Amino acid sequence: MRRLAPYAADPARSRGRLHAEAGGETRGPRDAFQRDRDRIIHSIAFRRLRHKTQVFVAPDGDHFRVRLTHSLEVAQIGRTIARALDLNEDLTEALCLAHDIGHPPFGHSGEDALKAATADAGGFDHNAHTLRVLTRLETPYPNWDGLNLSWETLEGLAKHNGPITNPTWAMIETDAEFPLDLGSHASLEAQIAALADDIAYDNHDIDDGLRAGLIDLDEVVAQPLVAPGWAAVTARHPAISGPRLVAELVREQIGRMVTDLLATTRARLADLRPDSVEAVRAAGRTIVGFSPEMAEAERSFKRFMYARLYHHPSQLDVAEKAGRIVAALAAAYRADPALLPVHWRETLPDAEPARTRHIADFIAGMTDRYAVARHREVVGPVEMPDGL
Repeated sequence: MRRLAPYAADPARSRGRLHAEAGGETRGPRDAFQRDRDRIIHSIAFRRLRHKTQVFVAPDGDHFRVRLTHSLEVAQIGRTIARALDLNEDLTEALCLAHDIGHPPFGHSGEDALKAATADAGGFDHNAHTLRVLTRLETPYPNWDGLNLSWETLEGLAKHNGPITNPTWAMIETDAEFPLDLGSHASLEAQIAALADDIAYDNHDIDDGLRAGLIDLDEVVAQPLVAPGWAAVTARHPAISGPRLVAELVREQIGRMVTDLLATTRARLADLRPDSVEAVRAAGRTIVGFSPEMAEAERSFKRFMYARLYHHPSQLDVAEKAGRIVAALAAAYRADPALLPVHWRETLPDAEPARTRHIADFIAGMTDRYAVARHREVVGPVEMPDGL
């Protein structure tokens, strides 16, 4: 068995689960974090990610990323980093796979619309909703709601982007039931999940953006984050161009960012010398990260991608239509809850804000195409790209 660093998360020392479980002798030789990963993979919410927007709403080609394929790519990068740092790969993978489960249909445009539609009930936040899905809304077990994940997995999902200083209502509810020490930093495995997410979408959005014809290769390779990698791949392969060279560029970029992260993180660990995962949480700072130069280049690249890809006129047009769908569904169901499916109607709370939050739970669980179908059913026709 591979030896883990003393500051790695250890399933044998887990803080446990909210609900006590009997021994798992009949469920195979898995530790707590392996069970968490498998519960996430087998969940309905995870399966729905295959029909939820990553960047492109209802992409008209089979080669674009969706939330599911993005999550798998994040997990692959996360496991690689965790192994190199002698950290727990299974916890890292679980966090990477689950980090987007709380996203509503249509990505950030859907989230913005749902947040506005539920402002009088506390609003909506996809990260807090991930916890709500995994602790309340998934119900595969006979004796409790949720997947009953370990404390370390829930903590990592709550705090992978850092301490929570201003939790939303959904996070407050989860924390009240199973306190997650929201004010501290999370494990190194959770910190890896956050950066693996950045590495994945920074680079795979290059591939998808070029494939869609919405960004220009010459502009992309002029960016400080990309220019060194482009110089390297064109020097190695002077006779190659087109998609093969772009694929090599994406691999080069991921490798460069991972290598930089590993070197920076190892230097920080050598400086801090944490002797346990608790020392990591008490460090008062994020340990996993890029060098200052890479971090600045990465921020600059994000600004470029927002200007050129995410806020491209064609993207904004579809996003605006998608937001209207979510807003119209929220308004329709709040005005007439009888329009809800039987299960959701029968379990609708009597009082606010729980009533509106229940409706938001239903909408947030929708895939893109299901949201369009429900809009056509309860509101009316809608113009969206082919495939919805």
